[in-house]
Amino acid sequence: MIVDVQVSIQGSKSAVWAAMTDIENASDFISGIQKIEVLDKPAHGLVGLKWRETRMLFGKPASADKWITHAAENEYYKTRAESDGFIFLSTLSISEGNGGITLVSCHDSQPQTLATRLMSIPMGLFFKGVAKKALRQDLNDIKTAVERQK
Repeated sequence: MIVDVQVSIQGSKSAVWAAMTDIENASDFISGIQKIEVLDKPAHGLVGLKWRETRMLFGKPASADKWITHAAENEYYKTRAESDGFIFLSTLSISEGNGGITLVSCHDSQPQTLATRLMSIPMGLFFKGVAKKALRQDLNDIKTAVERQK
């Protein structure tokens, strides 16, 4: 299941990049994140950064370990997480256009077992709506953080 959302931000590309890569402090400005615990920090750059992210899902705290697998400064980073028979791949990217900066989040949930494949068919539409809403809120929270700095 792939979910894409985007938002336009009035700010510089470097300001958006700074906000979207401030993972250690993300719980301070992304309302859906309750807690971030950095597990592994690379000596340089983003690739290899690993953290445990805790969010409220269906009224209960849920944690997932995420790590950055690819990154290009001021362009994008990709993350991976594995949980409950799924692999979750996400990309957060920025582009510059006439109307300012566009921030895009793409999330791909890949079932890995027969049980998760079977479960994902009937539940897919429901979870897609929940994921889209959460991703959109994350982007809007980043937008607010960047535009507040102006």
